[in-house]
Amino acid sequence: MKEQTPQKVQFVTVDADVAGQRIDNFLRTQLKGVPKSMIYRILRKGEVRVNKGRIKPEYKLADGDVVRIPPVRVSEGAPAPSPKLDIIASLESHILFEDDRILVMNKPSGIAVHGGSGLSFGLIEGLRALRPDAKFMELVHRLDRETSGCILIAKKRSALRHMHEQLRTGKMDKRYQALVAGEWPSTRFKVKAPLRKNTLQSGERMVSVGDDGKPSETRYRILQQFEGATLVEASPITGRTHQIRVHCLHAGHPIGGDPKYGDAEFDNQMRKIGLSRLFLHAHSISLIHPGTEERVKFTAPLDTTLSATLNALSKHA
Repeated sequence: MKEQTPQKVQFVTVDADVAGQRIDNFLRTQLKGVPKSMIYRILRKGEVRVNKGRIKPEYKLADGDVVRIPPVRVSEGAPAPSPKLDIIASLESHILFEDDRILVMNKPSGIAVHGGSGLSFGLIEGLRALRPDAKFMELVHRLDRETSGCILIAKKRSALRHMHEQLRTGKMDKRYQALVAGEWPSTRFKVKAPLRKNTLQSGERMVSVGDDGKPSETRYRILQQFEGATLVEASPITGRTHQIRVHCLHAGHPIGGDPKYGDAEFDNQMRKIGLSRLFLHAHSISLIHPGTEERVKFTAPLDTTLSATLNALSKHA
């Protein structure tokens, strides 16, 4: 591992795009490869100054602030374990769109969107490794680890704020495809059921329908009917954890291959025709582009496992 020690103190002037960012997060982008513990240590010791004054880690930067960054040992080009390198290399082929403000990924199933919960590595860490020169790269929203499809990453803080505002005001339209057990009723267009989070003794997070939960709504339409299964399009109106999965279960039609909220008998049937993962895919996302202010739509094709499952069901029909 190469290491370099910058010999000089750096002075960085904050521009409007970075304004509003916490100083600790700002330092993480400026000092790539430096452990978080060291960043908090230099903040605590007062080695980082803003406009010549000491600040706390939660300080939010303002346009025109001058940040003093001390010399710090920076890991340069630290090699990742080979499985991670393979994942990082494969991420490039999953990029659907990229410009100076946004990046749209067709996230593969099985990769978490970020490290944590015992995982040191996730999609966002992989993308930062793939784009080492990018000054800013943050998730706009999340997808469950098992879910594939469209996910947005902001490459500017202003773009992140713009897209978060769209999420809050309902201007972003997300459409998922899910293969569910049984025959979805042609008259059922939505599920409205409050959701609450529960943490089991094992630490596993489960979501259930309960009167004391948060209001939640998902709209549905039938895309294709098979024998014993239905391909539905699900559009979440709210954005709760595991929302589509729990709403499908609540409606009596759990999603195929769901390890938490699925039906064992249906999953066994689907496994026989090759479904080895959760059949939930973020198929499309429509939003107002934070640069052009024009509405854009991105579509992520199904992976080979999901496509093959639908083909097998069509043959049985």
